Amino acid sequence: MYRPDPKPPQPHAVALAYQAGDSAPRVVAKGRGLIAQKIIERANENGVFVHQSKELVALLMQVELDRDIPPTLYRAVAELLAWLYHIEAAQKNGTEAPPPPDV
Repeated sequence: MYRPDPKPPQPHAVALAYQAGDSAPRVVAKGRGLIAQKIIERANENGVFVHQSKELVALLMQVELDRDIPPTLYRAVAELLAWLYHIEAAQKNGTEAPPPPDV
């Protein structure tokens, strides 16, 4: 029996925004397939760090656009933001960047 190769899984991407004074990070873009690729491309073009976490992305895909992330995701997202701040500091100081968190 002929079985065609299953399609490779489509990438998913979620973009978050957070500024001092915001109550929580919010979802500003999300998508799968070509939209996900464009989100990632735009992030790379603008020097925005991209972190891959299928589990976290799956949870964030459930959040509506332009909505704050739910409190259940605060810790995971806070760990990512802390990692990003350390990366930015390392770049400014010319030191080695820390490894990504396990989220």
